[in-house]
Amino acid sequence: MEIYRNYINGEFRDSYSKKSFRSIDPSTEQPWSEIAEAQEKDVNDAVNAAHEAFHGEWSKFLPQQRGNFLRAIGDQLKENAELLGTIETRDTGKMYKETKFQANYIAEFYYYYAGLVDKIEGSTLPIDKQDMQVFTTRVPVGVVAAIIPWNSQMFLTAVKLAPALAMGNTIIIKASEIAPAPLFEFAKLIDKINLPKGVINIITGFADECGKILTSHPKVNRIAFTGGMHTAKHIVRNSAENLSHVTLELGGKSPVAVFDDARIDNAINGVTAGIFGASGQSCIAGSRLYLQEGIYSEFLDKITSKAKNIKIGPPMNEDTQMGPLASLNQLKNIQEIIDQTIQQGGKLVTGGEKPKEINQGWYYKPTIIECDHHNLPAAEKELFGPVLSVMKFSDEEAVIKLMNDNSYGLAAGIFTENNGIALRVSKAVRAGIVFINTYRLISPIAPFGGFKNSGFGRESGMEVIKDYSNVKTTWINTSNEPIGDPFVIR
Repeated sequence: MEIYRNYINGEFRDSYSKKSFRSIDPSTEQPWSEIAEAQEKDVNDAVNAAHEAFHGEWSKFLPQQRGNFLRAIGDQLKENAELLGTIETRDTGKMYKETKFQANYIAEFYYYYAGLVDKIEGSTLPIDKQDMQVFTTRVPVGVVAAIIPWNSQMFLTAVKLAPALAMGNTIIIKASEIAPAPLFEFAKLIDKINLPKGVINIITGFADECGKILTSHPKVNRIAFTGGMHTAKHIVRNSAENLSHVTLELGGKSPVAVFDDARIDNAINGVTAGIFGASGQSCIAGSRLYLQEGIYSEFLDKITSKAKNIKIGPPMNEDTQMGPLASLNQLKNIQEIIDQTIQQGGKLVTGGEKPKEINQGWYYKPTIIECDHHNLPAAEKELFGPVLSVMKFSDEEAVIKLMNDNSYGLAAGIFTENNGIALRVSKAVRAGIVFINTYRLISPIAPFGGFKNSGFGRESGMEVIKDYSNVKTTWINTSNEPIGDPFVIR
């Protein structure tokens, strides 16, 4: 049994309460690690450590020096990609070939912000006052609380940690109580680069005893959250206690439209990656598929054949194409929604059950459901699993209405060879990310985030640095004369 402890002020610690919990391997349904459970006193220590580091040694580091630390983190990720991939796969069930690749690629996020760190400039203002020199500078916000979900942990940590450090902030990262082990392995790598104590703290625990204390703490200046809408509402309420700035990266029910003129094989691969990659456990999963009438039958037959031939099995195996779901609750929820959809008229094309040949593990077959309208449960709700709802559309105007008729707005996909259609639909769709003739890509250069109930704020890219900084305005009187009498109106 692996033992993981919270990382606070440069030390690995048991919780004051001595409480812990076990993490379950989704492929075997067996506990494999024990995690120290952070509660109020532990959270306070982490926040105080970050607060003291922000006002202490860390504040004296030059941008270039902060960049060196960011590069060191990137180097550690590249050197330990196999280890991090193995741990993440064991804890979440995500495919090893994907987790290993992601750990290696995510290093680029730290390199990107390491390069950006000394290019954050202020400006000189053409002020409307005589003998005044006025300029702005960007300064760090202070202590950041980053709330990380269990899926894509290295990516979702990097898009918060890298810009936060680049700007000179300190941070407390709360790992999800579901599969927190990868972030504690990451903490061991952080510990090697000789950051000042308290700059990065990594903890985990449950909502009331840990998350609520962290997000309402008076010394927390900014909250960056990725997760579900229910938790997000609590975080927004908690932030009223400290008036901290909040960004939310929430869920999605992303639509994908395939037009008659699309390259079928390319679209098939894009749709498959969008919904069956990572077992559908991605916030940008393309779970609503709209097929134009002329290709509906052909495309449905081909995507069904593709889904039926996906090899399900142990996520560490190289030939496995889809691993298990991350939790039993997730599996139960998916099954319940699928059953409801079928009862309300949805037609199950393939899947809709656990693979009978696999005796243990939270596995679920790639599932396709035909829906005569997209207000059926499987077509409307975020399932976070390998479930694709398929519907017909007639023309461009009709599909735009369908794509926008949902409370989420994170991502969307468009497959067509007509550039006019592609540009018109991409402009009209209310989504923060639009993929044209491709799907499910990330980059440190490209902003990531959504509209509507998918949250607000952006992660990645150059602009996000503004979310981790405040603008300071400085006025300088350049005159040799005394300032005017304040009681004389001019």
